Amino acid sequence: MPELIIHRLKRQTHYYAEDLGNGVALDMVLIPAGTFSMGSPESELERGRSEGPLHPVTVPQFFMGRYPITQAQWLAIAGRETIHWDLDPDPSGFSGDDRPVEQINWHEAVEFCDRLSQATGRSYRLPSEAEWEYACRAGTTTPFHFGDTIATSLANYNGRYVYGDGQPGDYREETNVVTLFNIANSFGLCEMHGNVWEWCLDHWHDSYEGAPADGSPWLKPNDSAPRVQRGGSWIDYPRLCRSAYRRFADAGNYDLDIGFRVVCAIG
Repeated sequence: MPELIIHRLKRQTHYYAEDLGNGVALDMVLIPAGTFSMGSPESELERGRSEGPLHPVTVPQFFMGRYPITQAQWLAIAGRETIHWDLDPDPSGFSGDDRPVEQINWHEAVEFCDRLSQATGRSYRLPSEAEWEYACRAGTTTPFHFGDTIATSLANYNGRYVYGDGQPGDYREETNVVTLFNIANSFGLCEMHGNVWEWCLDHWHDSYEGAPADGSPWLKPNDSAPRVQRGGSWIDYPRLCRSAYRRFADAGNYDLDIGFRVVCAIG
């Protein structure tokens, strides 16, 4: 059975392009302020216990990278002066300027943000977990911003497996260029489901009991505690690519399926 796409909509977004030099730019999309329900309802298929309780969060406006950081963007910044951590200019296992950079640990992602901030005079950082989910959902409450299921014509994941009423599809067994699908959510963001996991600022908590309601990162006194990752990747089951799915990893962990994207706060 062919994959069914119900409809596509054309929308306008507000963004700016940060010039990183040598013809490389970083598109930053305006994410409007708003309130959303973070987490998943108990009725959501294959829901994890850490995705509750469902709770309201109010998020101020900010800018977010249209795509995960690419290898060309990484190279443009990794060659700049070290602030805290040395960066390998070519860490990725799957080579390609327009593929997402991968094999990046949390410290290296933060170092990239610090160097980018120093180079541009703007304040770049990793997203908070609440910012990430708010931006991913873009006003939706379904398991994916596409709707109730997912297809390999929309995202890069292990298509041998299905979610809900979805159909089997491709298993590419590698990352893809970030512009492959040419599909964005209502905020104008692409690649929020699959391709590479994305680091967040937050430390891991087993549930949302006591979580901030203002979109800020939820941190622990122990700074060495594991950090949150979101979005799923090319190697994962579709259920792991849901908007609400969350996992954790040590800050020093890196792999062929771990990348990141950046945000810029609006003062």
